[in-house]
Amino acid sequence: MKIGTAQSIKDIDKMSIEIGIPSMVLMENASLKVLKNLDLKKSNYTVVAGPGNNGGDALALARHLICLGKNVDIFLINAKNRFSKDCRQNYQILKNINANIINISHDYDFTNIKESLILNDITIDGIFGIGLSKEVTGIYKHTIDLINKYSKNIVSIDIPSGMNSDNGNIEGTCVKANKTITFEIFKKGFLNYGNSNYLGEVILEHIGIPRNIIRETVEDMFLTTKDFVKEHMIKRERYMHKGNFGKIVLFSGISGFSGAAYICTEAAVKSGAGLVTLCCDKDIQSILSSKLIEAMTCNFEQKDLINKLIKSANAIAIGPGMGNNSNTLNLLISIIDKGNCPIVIDADGINVLKDNINLLTKSKNKIIITPHPGEMSRLTGYSVEYINNNRIDVAKEFAKKYNIIILLKGYYTVITDGDKVYINPTGNSAMASGGMGDCLTGIISSMIGQGLFPLEATVISAYIHGYIGEKLSKNNYSVTASDIIKNIQRTIKDLIIE
Repeated sequence: MKIGTAQSIKDIDKMSIEIGIPSMVLMENASLKVLKNLDLKKSNYTVVAGPGNNGGDALALARHLICLGKNVDIFLINAKNRFSKDCRQNYQILKNINANIINISHDYDFTNIKESLILNDITIDGIFGIGLSKEVTGIYKHTIDLINKYSKNIVSIDIPSGMNSDNGNIEGTCVKANKTITFEIFKKGFLNYGNSNYLGEVILEHIGIPRNIIRETVEDMFLTTKDFVKEHMIKRERYMHKGNFGKIVLFSGISGFSGAAYICTEAAVKSGAGLVTLCCDKDIQSILSSKLIEAMTCNFEQKDLINKLIKSANAIAIGPGMGNNSNTLNLLISIIDKGNCPIVIDADGINVLKDNINLLTKSKNKIIITPHPGEMSRLTGYSVEYINNNRIDVAKEFAKKYNIIILLKGYYTVITDGDKVYINPTGNSAMASGGMGDCLTGIISSMIGQGLFPLEATVISAYIHGYIGEKLSKNNYSVTASDIIKNIQRTIKDLIIE
């Protein structure tokens, strides 16, 4: 599922019209796709439309509802003579069938709309579309405030009116939809923290635009889907053995942080890695050896063994529960120098990079780092607030500069190699607990070791990790890393065969 901007949509529309698809056809298709997602058991609807193309979608929808015998109150906001071409045509069709359309252009017009919103079952929001870029004021603001206050159920067409589709800013006020039916591409502005409160459930519908036009006009930014996971996951043939699924080496765990090492290792094992070896502090090796019955262990003092493991590994991870110290830094330097495979750097592995950032440029293998915004702030010098407001741009810029893959954690996790960007839609705050990052690191390492390309492995791992957490949160108040680990094997199987 591609993610794009207002300009992307304009380019898509322009190219579609150039190949001969009339804009009225696209508008008609859009209205039918919204109709498909309405609860048509309900009889009474309020349709609120602006004078632009978003309003045209709403007016076309109003016609379909009338044709189905529904009771439809239609309100046109501040239209005067400022209709877009297609909106005017749909307006005229409604006039021709004697539909009752009430124009809202003065304060005294609000009595009717308030009564309609209170009495009717569903409100259709078609006031503003993706072109909004200034503050909502006057009659528009008053109308949106009434919709939010008195509607029982709100469905927004393409985007909630009042939201900037590019940066996600709320332009003074915004419709708080229960459901948003958006078209062709996921809008970049939907990704902002807090915007889910305005979007409600987001449903993406296609309205008849050829796929090649989408590919040519929208940059390589994607929302990860189940189909992507299913398409890219390693298929296990009958004749395969453990050697086919990778040797994973994990550097994790010092005294007091054995949990991080255990979680990371178990996650790698349960995700399907062929052979997993944990390198940890000598003080906790015996404890972890007794718990990790399907993984091997060694300790940091076994230098020769560690060198052999580094050179033979298919994937290496370093950082969880390691400590922000010189030992971690020296191990990271050795791994980057001697390794022959992708390297996943997390937690304290990221922390030791703060004053040693040029290490990233010395690797002959692909590096994946998995910072949260605080760690990203230490690496870049940007404030956490700035990073949270510019997550995609910050991650993309940093990945491009150092030729690495970044997984920037948080709501709508960003994964990028500097060119392609993937946004992970799974997971929620029920997963906000210690060990979650360690678990994710183990899954990523396992997926790389099994043969997935590093970018795809990182994208798929984030999806699976969040998908499990989200699923478990339906019955559990909170979800732990151990809960995730217990469900990895079954979930991967279900995603592949679903």
